[in-house]
Amino acid sequence: MSAPRHTTAALAEQTTVFDLGAAAQVLTDAAAKAGAAIMSHYGSTDGIEYKDDDTPVTRADRDADAILAAALRDFAPSIPVVSEETADDRKAPLGRTFFLVDPLDGTKEFIKTRTDFTVNVGLIEDGFPCFGLVYAPARALLTVTIADGVAIETEMAPSAGGADLSALKHKRLHARAANTDAITALVSLSHLDGRTEEFLKGFSVTERSGAGSSVKFLEIARGNADLYPRLAPTMEWDTAAGQAVLEAAGGHVVDAKGARFGYGKTDAGLKNSNFIAWGRTVLTPR
Repeated sequence: MSAPRHTTAALAEQTTVFDLGAAAQVLTDAAAKAGAAIMSHYGSTDGIEYKDDDTPVTRADRDADAILAAALRDFAPSIPVVSEETADDRKAPLGRTFFLVDPLDGTKEFIKTRTDFTVNVGLIEDGFPCFGLVYAPARALLTVTIADGVAIETEMAPSAGGADLSALKHKRLHARAANTDAITALVSLSHLDGRTEEFLKGFSVTERSGAGSSVKFLEIARGNADLYPRLAPTMEWDTAAGQAVLEAAGGHVVDAKGARFGYGKTDAGLKNSNFIAWGRTVLTPR
């Protein structure tokens, strides 16, 4: 990343949102600010509310959402933004290009003062993610796509003053090829069920661990795991950014039929079907 730091407005004038490097620069800055807002509430039990589906929402969710929404309006005002916190009509047509945002993925983990919660921003084009940023502020870990087929990770502390991606040392992400005799699997901490357990029996899983949020996508993209099956409900904003990062690292996210996992399912209210995330190797159960 060699581009100088600019305001979001200046970058928007110079390029389009489809310039992944410019989007990465702008949204890294916004993510650092959103992360600082989130961490300012870390450990607090004030302001926790529950939605109609009994999922929690906090002041941290709302504060981070406002920061990200402002950055996206400034950078790409013509691109619709669908956020978990503001998506009232989930069946409205979205067009071929739109952002999916989860300002605090893993709110339950955040409330429990764990570190596996993330800021997620994904861009969908023609039904599939083409850009993703996933930031774990409590771990100071940023992953982001910067070009087609290229995703990086870098250490970035939350900062109310933002951050300059071009000034951060980074390394490219590479998902690994699986050893079919020794699979490392990741599972959801909050949503592990019997179907997932049964699915895992079809592979030679020698190591398994649980995590919340999009951290599971990141660990596969970083080459630390091979498989993440999700056979329980999620929403599109939960997965788009993580899928973009994983795919840019050489991994795969597929549906129950083995096809690339897609987005824009407004007829389903933006609810995801089951999916499987893999590293470089996609396997079938024995």
